[in-house]
Amino acid sequence: MVTDIPHVTAESLRQKHPSSKKDHVRLRKQHDIGVASSTTGRIRDIHEVHGRDAVGVKMDHLELERENGNTIQSAATFCDWEATEPTTGEKKSYALNIIDTPGHVDFTIEVEYALWVLDGAILILCAVAGVQSQTTTVDRQMRRYNVPRFSFINKMDRPGANPWHVIQQIRSKLRISAAAVQVPIGAEDQLRGVGVKGNDVVESDEIPADALALAQEKRTELIETLADVDDGMAELFLEEKPPTAEQLVAAIRRATVGLRFSPVFLGSAIKNTAVQPLLDGVCAYPPNPAKTRMVAHDVTLPLSAPPVALVPAAEAPLVALAFKPEESRFEQLTYMRVYQGSLKKAQHIFHTRTGKKVKEPRLVRMHSNEMEDIESIGPGEICAIFGVECASGDTFTDGATKYLMTFVFVPEPVVSLALKPRFQREDPTFRVHIDHESKGTILHLEVYVERMRRKYGVECTTGCPQVAYRETPTRRCEFVYTHRKQTGGAGQFARIAGYFKLMERDPETGRDTEFENVVMSRNVPEQYIPGIEKGFKEAILKGSLCGAPTTGIRFVLKDGAFHVVDSSELAFRVCMIAALRENYAKTQPVILEPIMTVEVVVPFEFQSSVIGGVTSRRGTILDSEVHDDEFKVTAEVALNDMSGYSSQLRGQTQGKGEFTMEYKTHVHVLPQKQKELEEAYRKTRPQKK
Repeated sequence: MVTDIPHVTAESLRQKHPSSKKDHVRLRKQHDIGVASSTTGRIRDIHEVHGRDAVGVKMDHLELERENGNTIQSAATFCDWEATEPTTGEKKSYALNIIDTPGHVDFTIEVEYALWVLDGAILILCAVAGVQSQTTTVDRQMRRYNVPRFSFINKMDRPGANPWHVIQQIRSKLRISAAAVQVPIGAEDQLRGVGVKGNDVVESDEIPADALALAQEKRTELIETLADVDDGMAELFLEEKPPTAEQLVAAIRRATVGLRFSPVFLGSAIKNTAVQPLLDGVCAYPPNPAKTRMVAHDVTLPLSAPPVALVPAAEAPLVALAFKPEESRFEQLTYMRVYQGSLKKAQHIFHTRTGKKVKEPRLVRMHSNEMEDIESIGPGEICAIFGVECASGDTFTDGATKYLMTFVFVPEPVVSLALKPRFQREDPTFRVHIDHESKGTILHLEVYVERMRRKYGVECTTGCPQVAYRETPTRRCEFVYTHRKQTGGAGQFARIAGYFKLMERDPETGRDTEFENVVMSRNVPEQYIPGIEKGFKEAILKGSLCGAPTTGIRFVLKDGAFHVVDSSELAFRVCMIAALRENYAKTQPVILEPIMTVEVVVPFEFQSSVIGGVTSRRGTILDSEVHDDEFKVTAEVALNDMSGYSSQLRGQTQGKGEFTMEYKTHVHVLPQKQKELEEAYRKTRPQKK
């Protein structure tokens, strides 16, 4: 099976050492290959992902990860690599930053923001299984962010390994030109490498006799493939001129950077066979970081102002992006990439979003769950800082500028889980709030329940998934309400008069509730108005139909009365709450349910079954399109009807389909559904004796 999907990037050159280069590698894990073994120089022993040897891979340090064989939490490391230049054979020093991210769909946001901060990717495939459903998903993500990709066909030592079939699958299923840049010496259990064997690197200019014919054949295939996607190589091909090594390497790099070609490497990660040439290719073929255009927005300028280009220079003002905050037992650890300037230990930095000035007390490089303290970090490098409160996508500067970098769009969670007992910063799709009806904390991923138990020792009891219903009035209602309460001393007195009316959502502010004061007399003193507004905002938090928040309502205060002794801000607040509860039914409220924009992408052969599945869930088809062998349908479906759709789609498409949901609006539920919700809520309310 396809296991690890690493993503590789070449970052900015060191300003003080022009001959060295920063490369960033992102590992995307799916199941059980153990690509962490290819991080040469940092991981000295190679182990299996599942930890069957009682050790497990270094990058998956959580016990839960080793049990499941899946990455749950991102892990980073770094190493130095002496790369051999493909044309001159010279050795050059490179520093590699490696990030291993989860492959499970519930944690796909970590893949999204890793691709956002990186410049390239390595797609690792199994030499036996080839392109799998998860490979297609990751390929879509790389296309979404215009990320150049390499391909590494792993497990070449396994029986049945057929790299040429896998390369054909890359071309047909992933729809990108691909060709091998090396050939295997031996096959299956006789695999000797591609000039590399085990931990001892052996280099030679001579190709073994038994591999010479295959090498000549695949070199011709490489040239022909490049001629289809690169003008320079096409010209040489048409003139029947054999390209030089320099011309071939340049063409591979141009086509790779241009997203038209994927060079394919071969090897076996578990045996450390041919991983070294892969790392050489990682250093040779990615985009030139000095020419990669990165921009930010100057918050002192209007939103319509053009973006500002960032300069990868150590002397420039600092601009850094926090892309992975992680909660620890003691304080927050935040992974950052520096795009411009330098970041030093104990330096004061400015949080662009909040404007706060903070001091980062500790600057480290990460090696999985181990840390190495450093004094400073330059442009294009990845580091981690301690003790700074922030979230994914926040920008930091040194105060000389007020730049804000864009980040991946994170939609609101669409399914939640009720808990009875801090992962929110490290995963921006993980939202937490207290449900005031059930007094439960709402989470959107069940796996965090297990993480909370293991990491913090917190036992959680889970409830049923909940849908965010809303209530709204449908007609105007005028009223006069008096609140009077007499006790032994000063009592409570307040009278308000006004009306409730419908309110449309403001497209600019997004507000759909409002308090409006039009009292012209002094019947309601000015100091009591805030109490009335507080009471209105408190009352609409929970409607009387199903306990959902009330939206689309405006209250207009027209008049009232007060008592010199018994009136107070508290009395008017209580009066407002009681007035809404008593007159709420007169507005003829209805329950609203969330409607989602659902986009489903599947291979073309599953078109009819997917459309049938959407329509069976009361979905309205908005659009559909076919691109090559891929079918995409866009529909509007009630969130309540999407329960269990993920499992259904996997079954309909053999695991090859994927879908996304984003909130669009709320609409009236069906009358029968409203009765059911009202009855269910009534049973949860205290019964009057």
